[in-house]
This record gives sequence, structure tokens and C-alpha cells, in this order.
Amino acid sequence: MLDACAALLDEGGYEDLSTTRVAERAGVAIGSVYQFFPDKRALSQAVTRRNVELFVARVGRRFITEDYEGWWDAVDAIIDEYVDMHRTVPGFRSLHFGDVVDLNLLDSVADNNTVIAGRLRALLLAEFGLADSEEMDRAILVAVEAGDAVLKLAFRHDPNGAPEIVTEAKLLVRGYLSRQLRV
Repeated sequence: MLDACAALLDEGGYEDLSTTRVAERAGVAIGSVYQFFPDKRALSQAVTRRNVELFVARVGRRFITEDYEGWWDAVDAIIDEYVDMHRTVPGFRSLHFGDVVDLNLLDSVADNNTVIAGRLRALLLAEFGLADSEEMDRAILVAVEAGDAVLKLAFRHDPNGAPEIVTEAKLLVRGYLSRQLRV
């Protein structure tokens, strides 16, 4: 059902999504959809949660399998994963990390980008031994917010993400973090 939802989101966006269409696409009875998801919002939230978990897993896998000269290369790898998922993961480009449906989808207190920033912060701390601090938390959150906005711009008019704008997102995040973290 989630795969069907993701495909329909890519085809028509959130506004065109319905539980009936998801049931038809998934080849299940509408009652089966309602057994797990009360409405299209719940379906979209489940797709977004799945995408977030996939994103964090993919970034974590890269951190394990690739060697980075420094945190700046890791930041590029994080952005590269976001771009690749935007291009290849059904439902990702329609929902990103839930901003279309619910800004507090992943946590009832923190907005989605704050949750993402926390997970990326943990990966960067574990991998590079950066000093943990409130300044680090704030810097990573601002970098995630800024990077997210610029990457959305990259995909606004180019379905594959305008490469020059993706490059600018990397430069922006690297430059900002270099100044804020003094590394």
C-alpha cells in the first residue's frame, strides 16, 4: 500500500491522492487500507517516515563503507543522498520529509527538519568526534534548513535537480558550518 501511495504521489501530488486510489493501485480492498490507515494523511505520513528511515540508513551506510577526508566530504555525501533519493525514491519528491503533510510528522514536539538535523548531527559526531554543544545543535539545524531550501530550489524547475544549484547548496552548507563550528 505504501508503494502504491508513493507512486500516486509522484503522479498527481498530495491533492490528487485518495485512499480509494491507493487501494485500487495496490490491488487491495478499501477496507484493507482503512485497517492500517484512517485517511490519506496517515498514508502520506507512513511514506514520509519510511523515506526518513531510508535516508538515515543510506547516509549511515555511506559513513560505514566510505572514507572521508573530513566532515565537509560527509556533508557532500549527505546532500548527494538527498539528491539521489529525490531522483529515484517514489514519493520522496512529492513529500520531501513531510513538509507538505505535517511539519511535526516525525516528532510531536520537534519539527521534521529538527529531527533530521538531530539524526545527522549524531552521525557526524560519531564519525568525526566533533565537540557536542548547543552551538553545534543550532549550526546543524540551520545548515539543514538552509540546505533543504536550496535543494528544493534545485528541483523546482529541473526534475533531476539543477547541478549548479546542488553545488551551491553544498558550498553554502560547508561555508556556514566551517564558520559556525570553527573546524
